[in-house]
Amino acid sequence: MAARKSSAKPNVSPDELRQYYRDMLLIRRFEEKAGQLYGMGLIGGFCHLYIGQEAVVVGLEAAASEGDKRVTSYRDHGHMLACGMDPDGVMAELTGREGGYSKGKGGSMHMFSREKHFYGGHGIVGAQVPIGAGLAFADRYLENDRVTFTYFGDGAANQGQVYETFNMASIWKLPVIFVIENNQYAMGTAQKRSTSGEDIYTRGAPFGIPGELVDGMDVLAVKAAGEKAVAHCREGKGPYILEVKTYRYRGHSMSDPAKYRTREEVQKMREERDSIQNVRDLLLTGGHASEDDLKAIDKEIKDIVNASAEFAKDSPEPALEELWTDIYSDDVPQGDAIDA
Repeated sequence: MAARKSSAKPNVSPDELRQYYRDMLLIRRFEEKAGQLYGMGLIGGFCHLYIGQEAVVVGLEAAASEGDKRVTSYRDHGHMLACGMDPDGVMAELTGREGGYSKGKGGSMHMFSREKHFYGGHGIVGAQVPIGAGLAFADRYLENDRVTFTYFGDGAANQGQVYETFNMASIWKLPVIFVIENNQYAMGTAQKRSTSGEDIYTRGAPFGIPGELVDGMDVLAVKAAGEKAVAHCREGKGPYILEVKTYRYRGHSMSDPAKYRTREEVQKMREERDSIQNVRDLLLTGGHASEDDLKAIDKEIKDIVNASAEFAKDSPEPALEELWTDIYSDDVPQGDAIDA
C-alpha cells in the first residue's frame, strides 16, 4: 500500500489555537523546570526532556477522543501532560515523592494513569510497541471504536519487535496508530548513519499498513494527519503509521552533552521552526490574541509549573514500608518445601 507525505491542515477555531499554544507551553515550561530540579539534585536517575517536540503529542491529542489510549517510551512527560495528567503528580513522581503517580517508586520512566488511559512510560527501547498493539487488541475484542496511539522513536524503529508487531496488527486489523517521533538523532546517532533508507513511514508497506510523513514542528499538520489516521482505525481498516519529523533541542537525556551536532544547527531550528513560536505568530497575525493575552497565558503556565515544583518538594518521600507494597508474589510461606 502506497505511503505518502501529509501536507493537509485542518481549520481550527481561535479557541482551539489558543489551547494548543497553552498545552505546548505547559509542556515546555514543565520540562524546563524539571531540568532545573535535576540540576539541583532533586531528580535522580535518568531524565529525558521533550523540549522541541511539543507539537507532536499536542496535535495528536487534539485528534483523540475520550477512551482512546496512549503508550510511549521514556521521553514521556509531555505525553502525560497532554492527556490531562496533573502536573503536581507528574513532578512529584519525577522527584521520587509520595504524591507522585507511582507513589514516588517509579520515577520518570515508570508512571501511568488508568484514569487518563496513559499506559507508560517504558524504559526498554521499543518494548512499548507490542504493548500498544495489545491495548488495541483489547478494544478490537470488545468491539468498541477506541484507538491506541503507540509512540516510539526513530532509533526504536529498527527493533525487531516493531516489525513483529506490524505483522500481527495488520493480520488482526488492530486499531493502533504507530507514531514514530523522529527527532533525527535517536540517542545520539544521526538517522542517516543508523537507518537504511530516508523514510521510516514506508516500512509498513510490506504488511499492508499505510503511512504518512508529517511535519512534527507544525501542530496543525500533526492534528490533520492524526484525524486521518484515527478515522482509518475507527472504520475497522487496521493500523496506520505516522512518521512525525520533529527535533529535540536538548540532549538525549540530561547527562548527554549532545556533541554530535552543532550549536548552530539547534539554534537555527529554534529560530526558524519552533512549534510554539509558530502558533504564537498565528495568534498575533490573525488577531486571535494580543501580546497581553499571551503574556497572561505565560504567567498562568509558569504559576502552574512553579506550584508543581513546590508540591513535589513538600511531598514526603515514600515510607520504608512502601518497599513491600505493589509487589507480586507466589505467596509461598518461608520455610515451606517447594517440589522441584
